[in-house]
Parts: sequence; C-alpha cells; structure tokens
Amino acid sequence: MSESIAVFPAPRPKIRRVPVDRPWVWLAAGWRDIVAAPGPSLAYGLLPVLAGWLAVLLMLWLDLPYLVLPLSAGFFFIGPFIAVGLYEISRRLEARHIVDGETTLLAWRRNPEQIALMGALLLLFHLAWMRAAQLLFAIFEWRTVPSWDRFMDLVWTSSKSLPFLAVGIGVGAMLAAIAFAIGAFSIPYLLDRRNSNMFEAVATSVAAVRLNLRPMLLWASLIVFLTVFGMVLGLLGLIVTLPLVAHATWHAYRDVVTFDLA
Repeated sequence: MSESIAVFPAPRPKIRRVPVDRPWVWLAAGWRDIVAAPGPSLAYGLLPVLAGWLAVLLMLWLDLPYLVLPLSAGFFFIGPFIAVGLYEISRRLEARHIVDGETTLLAWRRNPEQIALMGALLLLFHLAWMRAAQLLFAIFEWRTVPSWDRFMDLVWTSSKSLPFLAVGIGVGAMLAAIAFAIGAFSIPYLLDRRNSNMFEAVATSVAAVRLNLRPMLLWASLIVFLTVFGMVLGLLGLIVTLPLVAHATWHAYRDVVTFDLA
C-alpha cells in the first residue's frame, strides 16, 4: 500500500513598488539595528577596514600606487558579499533571536554554495574593473608610476587627466550599475531563502531594481555617498557606514521582496 505525501508549493517572490523616498526609512531601520547590536555590527565593520589598509599598504609596497583607487572601488562591487554577516544580524534581530559573533561570522553556512557563487560573481566584476583600470593606464601611456605623489600629479595636472578621468568614471559606472542591479538584494535573498539558488536571487534583484528604479537610484546614490564618506576618513568611517548600509539593505530587501504561495 503506497503512502501519499503532501507537497506544499514553494513561495514565489513578489516585488513591491515603494515610494521614491523609501531609502531614508531603510537607513533609519539600519541605524536601529546598529543601536540594538552595536558590538557585533561595529566589530564586523572593522574587518574590511583592516583588510583595506592591508591591501593599500601592499599596493604601495609593490610600487603600484595607481591600483590603490581601483582597489578601493572594490567596496562597491563586493560589498554585498562582505556584508553577509551584517545581513544575518538584521535577520536575527527581526526574528528576535540571539545575536553573537559566532552566528554573524558563520552566516554564510545558511546557504554556503550559492552565497559563495554569488560572491565569486561579484568578485569577477571587481577583477574586470581592476583589469579595465590597468588597460586605461596603458592606453594613456602611464604604464609605470614611480610614486604616489607622481601618480596624483599625472591624474590631476596632466593634459590627459580629463579624458582619463572621464573614461575611467564612465567604465566604472557602467560596471557598478550592472553589479548593483544583480547584487542589490541577491545575498539577502540567498540568506533568507535557504533553498534558493543564485540565478533565482539575481533575477529577483534585477526585477526589484527595475520596478523601483527611482528609489533604487536614490539608494545607490546614498550607498556611494556613505561609502566615499567612510573612505575619505582613512577608511575608518566604514566601521560605521558599512554596517549602516548593510543593515539598511536587509530592510530594503524585506520591504521590496515579499513571498506568495504559488
């Protein structure tokens, strides 16, 4: 005699349209998460700052100062992957679970293969940007830059500075826009839906950005402002701004992406 098994349909993602000023609500919710869990949030924010200092020192030690700025832009590309533990803090606060360092650092275990694949995809965008930056220096005949001071002179006072900066900003903006569309909600989605895959997460993220273009443009601008603000303070500002953006991103995901049964 065969035994019947009830099969329940998996919930499907549904995109909500939000007002253009909604990112301010997300930031306020992100700040509340920092206040609720300041230790784990700020400690997690310190880790990429230390990694950033190490990477900058390495580039300068290798006499590659022209790669410092492209490398710093990596926060825009791989930031969603770096922030996976911060998303977990917000998820646990929302669910009224205990927040501690171990669960934060091991958050990727909720969906390890797919989160790793998403991280690899975002890393490819960063590597593409680094390669594009090297090609730009070659095109503009700046193959070797002997010192940081000489590099700044070439960038800001040379006759080639304006076209170099224009092309560099254009290429970087194009890659960043694509990375933002696919990464805006992908990793929060993978963290939240443990049985989901990268393709489903990317499709949901792109749809969410497309259907909320104006608020997402404001959100992208706020992310750029907060990240740059954190960087100009010797990266120290990222200890606060990175957790703020990450926590706010989780609330943005929960606000924009809902689930209905099929």
